[in-house]
Amino acid sequence: MRQGRGEGAHGDVRAPGAGGGPSVQVGPVGPAGPLIVTEDPVLLDDLLRLCAAAGARPLVLATLPERRGEWEAAPLVLVGDDAAVRMERAPRRPGVLLVGRDQGEPAVWQWAVRIGAEHVLRLPDAEAWLVDRIADVVEGAGRIARSVGVVGGRGGAGASTLACALAVTAAAGGSRTVLVDADPLGGGLDVLLGGEQAEGLRWPAFARSRGRMARRALEEALPELHGLRLLSWDRSDTAAVPPQAVRTVLGAARRGGGTVVVDLPRRAGGEVAEALAQLDLVLLVVPAELRAVAAARRMAAALAPEVGDLRVAVRPTGTPGMPGGGLAPDAVAALLGLPLAGVVPYDPAAVEAQEDGTPPGSGPRGPLARFCRELWGRVASPGREPEGETEARAQEEPVRRGDLFRAEPGDAWTPAPGGAVA
Repeated sequence: MRQGRGEGAHGDVRAPGAGGGPSVQVGPVGPAGPLIVTEDPVLLDDLLRLCAAAGARPLVLATLPERRGEWEAAPLVLVGDDAAVRMERAPRRPGVLLVGRDQGEPAVWQWAVRIGAEHVLRLPDAEAWLVDRIADVVEGAGRIARSVGVVGGRGGAGASTLACALAVTAAAGGSRTVLVDADPLGGGLDVLLGGEQAEGLRWPAFARSRGRMARRALEEALPELHGLRLLSWDRSDTAAVPPQAVRTVLGAARRGGGTVVVDLPRRAGGEVAEALAQLDLVLLVVPAELRAVAAARRMAAALAPEVGDLRVAVRPTGTPGMPGGGLAPDAVAALLGLPLAGVVPYDPAAVEAQEDGTPPGSGPRGPLARFCRELWGRVASPGREPEGETEARAQEEPVRRGDLFRAEPGDAWTPAPGGAVA
């Protein structure tokens, strides 16, 4: 193991005589950092890089720690295949992974059974999976955020206004909230929120991101307005980001629970399909008029193959049944063949407030805010398997050659916004 390697590696490498073999202590261990046990310098470089990508500060040792409780307290243990023989006397515990570059030898699998490893991982094939596992340890594998997309059945339907109102209302109710502007031609949700001058990163800064992004890094990089985090567009000519960047950013936004609202463009495919794939519900906002319904039918046909739950939110345009009045909300839903999510009320006070830079939905007594609160009351957060059950089940299963994870080659990840690859 090289001397002094830890200074740029975001970890704590134990000094000689401290129960872990030779090296240099370089700083405090993060509260959820994994324990790495290896003397292979190449493998250690790889594992430190993966920990940095996941935002983790590991503790690095050459053998079983001598300090009482360190082995048991580590949230995750990464044992290099060079160190497996030195770990045979280690107490059995969940969360032990045997990692190496050549897992073809039968002895590797035999040692995996002896030390109670949950998985045998080969690098670089399993790098993407391992970054996800480390990041889950650092960030906590809690609930996934409820995620709702909003799209207009035709131009000017009021989808952006509703998206902002939903996000503002969720944040006002105490939910961790991220509002994502996925429509580069929509003029910018930062303008609707009165935050076009707010400091923080915009979409172009994430264009090169792919793989796994740390949730905290994303949130800290985004502008904070009205109690929520906003990802919008800047004033450049950038009109799109790659699909893998959308997948990465929305994946990070959804981790940690709370609420994610996405203002969608009126098209499908490409990066929009990546956004749709991560949404629990999509609201199609349709004014209650025939031409709007005709346009919305084409939009619904494009969205239906990509969306698991598509509903219509009707915006009244007049008094149903009266000359020049609009269609009844139930009739709009029937014509589109979609469930009715609700009737989006006209809120004159909210319209006037926007002229002064007050975002829609911020008036708690207004009809628009009431509609949003009622909608959130019907949209529950998705659950997640309780912590420990997955690992407990894995402990009951013997290690098999089929457990080897095969990731897609070429995967990369972004430890912090801006596109830099770890």
